[in-house]
Amino acid sequence: MSLCKHCISGVRHEGIPEGKIETIGDVECYIATPNVDYPKDKVLLFLTDVFGIPLNNNKLLADDFARNGFRTIVPDILAGDAIPADALSTGNFDIGAWIGKHQANVYRPILDKVIATLKEQGVTKFATTGFCYGARPAFDLAFDNVTSVTVVNHPSLLKIPEDLEKYRDLSKASLLINSCEVDQQFPQEAQAKADEILGGGKFAPGYERTYWEGCTHGFAVRGDISDPKVKAGKEGAFKASVEFLIKHL
Repeated sequence: MSLCKHCISGVRHEGIPEGKIETIGDVECYIATPNVDYPKDKVLLFLTDVFGIPLNNNKLLADDFARNGFRTIVPDILAGDAIPADALSTGNFDIGAWIGKHQANVYRPILDKVIATLKEQGVTKFATTGFCYGARPAFDLAFDNVTSVTVVNHPSLLKIPEDLEKYRDLSKASLLINSCEVDQQFPQEAQAKADEILGGGKFAPGYERTYWEGCTHGFAVRGDISDPKVKAGKEGAFKASVEFLIKHL
């Protein structure tokens, strides 16, 4: 499995993050906490793209989820080795070599430590929202039924149809896929296969998919919001995610 050029392209978004960096289970995390009352036994794990916590876009999105009532935790699943944000504009990065160093043997122990610590603190229900690279660990957690809800946005590194069939057969976590028109990692053929395998009531926990015309891979986190279609896709995917989480978490 590999990543594509759209995995390291996009636009930096402006804003001042409102969350804070803390360690959970010795793992650096960005934590966005709602400023209203929220269920203390539920957590949304925000699983980033290859730019990780350092990219402002990721922190701002986590803040947005917190504003909608979800305590949102962004674990450093990249183990301190995020791709530099400069690659967004230059595209000058050896993504193949990087992905070889960031497989499940790296991200899964990190997530297991964070989740174990949060359970000790009283969290009993977990959801994930995975972006690009982050969709892979989101699926892995769902396979093991560690999580109750899965949201993925322009997912990368999935084996199609194998991972969709595995999700259907093993997972009890409801699933939302936010997909788009141009996506080498999750093309329209894969989108149709997801609907075929999981749609039409075939997956009892719940399955939905959104589709955003005029958007490319990365739109939900790194899209150019000066483009009306991309802005609509980014905002629409976020709205769909919040509604899905409210319904299932």
